[in-house]
Amino acid sequence: MKIYTKSGDKGETSLVAGVRVPKFADRVEAYGTCDEANSQIGLALSLLPASDAWQKLQDVFHIIQTKLFHVGAELATPAGKKVGWPIAEEDVTFLEGQIDQLDASLPPLTNFILPGGHPAAAAFHVARTMVRRAERKAVHVAEQEQVNPAVVKYLNRLSDYLFVVARHVNKETGAVEKTLHE
Repeated sequence: MKIYTKSGDKGETSLVAGVRVPKFADRVEAYGTCDEANSQIGLALSLLPASDAWQKLQDVFHIIQTKLFHVGAELATPAGKKVGWPIAEEDVTFLEGQIDQLDASLPPLTNFILPGGHPAAAAFHVARTMVRRAERKAVHVAEQEQVNPAVVKYLNRLSDYLFVVARHVNKETGAVEKTLHE
């Protein structure tokens, strides 16, 4: 199988089920932004210190990156077509559990956090902003046609999780977490 198909050379792409749309279509923008965020998560993970101490986090992100592909598949599936891997409420609940677990070990927030610190933490912050953009785009699609509500919830929780992970990475690596008023 060749990597290039030439089918998109005129500015169109296929959604799931073969529906052709312009590459700037709202659904394409939404799932494309999920792909960007997924790539940024991969970059962030590659910046973590080489240590077995990060294995649990790596394992959780394996699940998350897979689910983010599923979110993209949902957004690439036109209304009325069957989704291969639907996002479910338990996926959102999984993220909430991960957030609660990490957040319990962090100092309480008393001010806004400026993105930065350890390179991996900074990269997780970039991923967070990309997920927020994906969420906005998914909401836009959902205003025009049917989108599984769990998709928007998942993206919302994922951005929260990425924020907590960035803070966790800074704490565990001893990186300074700057706030607005420092």
